[in-house]
Amino acid sequence: MNIKNNIILAMDLMDILEAYEVVEEISDYINTIKIGYPLTLAEGLESIGIFKDNFDFNIICDYKVADIPETNSKIADLTFNAGADAIITHGFVGEDSVKACLDVASDYDGDVFLLTEMSHSGAQMFLQGVADDIAKMGLEMGIKNYVAPSTRLNRLSEIRNIVGKDSFIISPGVGTQGGDPKDTLEYADALIIGRSIYASNNPKEATESILNSLK
Repeated sequence: MNIKNNIILAMDLMDILEAYEVVEEISDYINTIKIGYPLTLAEGLESIGIFKDNFDFNIICDYKVADIPETNSKIADLTFNAGADAIITHGFVGEDSVKACLDVASDYDGDVFLLTEMSHSGAQMFLQGVADDIAKMGLEMGIKNYVAPSTRLNRLSEIRNIVGKDSFIISPGVGTQGGDPKDTLEYADALIIGRSIYASNNPKEATESILNSLK
């Protein structure tokens, strides 16, 4: 996936008009948007098509899919059918559930990003303990795309060591949660940035500031 300026906008506003205005303002700098449950539940799966059709962006749906294989298949099918290019799935549910998403993604020529470890502090309680095994499972399954936290560079570095330099890692937690953009890109291929941009009084200037910090 070609991600312009190595930045993915995490769009978690819950009003499609507000979200559209933000994206329009920074569309010269990004070509990839991550849509999660907040916007989708508020505005429907149609929100995917709005950004896909009007901006021709890469759309990654961050649904952190974590159910039995049959349910995962249904979620993935609805997501890709709505126009998504990729979906994020949890790995702790096991190989069969992850494979269900991979199979559907293949039907749509889409991508799956395997979530190894989340960026918030609570992830250290349970998820961090199995994150390395999730990454190893992904590697054995032939998965090339991963999600790993910018808020703990030691963990991001470890995930990179496991999945190798040929894998593609996107990293959440940059900005508001404390992750540093430049440091993160030493290990990750792209930054996931949300509130630092969309909650800013001037999203364009906020994006420019982030880009300047990477120079």
